[in-house]
Amino acid sequence: MRLFQKKFIHYPLVILVIFLCSWYFITNSNSKLVSASEKSIPSVVTISSNNYSFSKNRSGIGSGVIFSKDGYIVTNLHIISGEDINVQLSNGKIFQAKIIGLDKNTDIAILKISPDEDLEPIKFSNSDDLKIGDRVLAIGNPYGIGISVSNGIISATGRDYGNPYLQLIQTDAAINPGNSGGALINEKGNLIGINSKIFSRTGAYQGIGFAIPSNLVVQTASQLIKFGEVKSFWIGNFRVGKVRIKKNNNFIDGLRIIEMENKGPLFEKGVKTNDILVSINNENASWANLTSSLKFATLGENLSMEIINQKGELTKINFETKI
Repeated sequence: MRLFQKKFIHYPLVILVIFLCSWYFITNSNSKLVSASEKSIPSVVTISSNNYSFSKNRSGIGSGVIFSKDGYIVTNLHIISGEDINVQLSNGKIFQAKIIGLDKNTDIAILKISPDEDLEPIKFSNSDDLKIGDRVLAIGNPYGIGISVSNGIISATGRDYGNPYLQLIQTDAAINPGNSGGALINEKGNLIGINSKIFSRTGAYQGIGFAIPSNLVVQTASQLIKFGEVKSFWIGNFRVGKVRIKKNNNFIDGLRIIEMENKGPLFEKGVKTNDILVSINNENASWANLTSSLKFATLGENLSMEIINQKGELTKINFETKI
């Protein structure tokens, strides 16, 4: 009985320790998110086009991120409408913007403004280091109500969402119309993605949002600023799914074309829906092989593919990069 009483006496102390540890963890975590928000908000802008009035709180505008202190802005191509484009900074100043470059494959656009002082460009982190479960913040201007911050985690990585060039980041942080082009940041306040799409049956937030990975953003933005275009392969918009097939009496992995637009170089080569990619540049076809071949090809480089059509015939096709 005495032994039981001695052990029981220590229970309140244990509970107190657990409470203090939990309180410290929550407080410290919240403090990181506050610091991350304060660090990044000045680098997020609101973008409007075609004489939109910033004084009216309504949908129809988008967001962007300051890429350089001299006024380059990165955003989504799909929010650009016409040539009359304005950028509003976090301090309320408004500048007219010029389109520098557009890339439909990545849905990235670069704008340029002429600020009266140096801007605060956002800092980038390596999107290849992302882990499922990492905490993130989405910053943008949803529905035109003003710059807002939402909290969530990385739900998945490598989502294609109908475009094999992207390998999108999936997050449950609230992303709504107007957030497009805004920043997805980590707990350090560094950009890991540009908010781009949502999956929704209502048109509003339902817990599934997508962002373009920061590494692809930097690569694309740098080329748009330098050349006005992206010098890489484009063979059309299509979706693929992993399959297991038999070739030369061996089972290998392949990529079945699930959906494809009826235009673009791939279609012009005679490739059709349900055809199967079995090799890319003489290596077994895989999602990683496909995306790296499309994203990192250099000018004049050849891209070769072996394809099995619906009749079971094996054909080889070649592409060459062009400016």
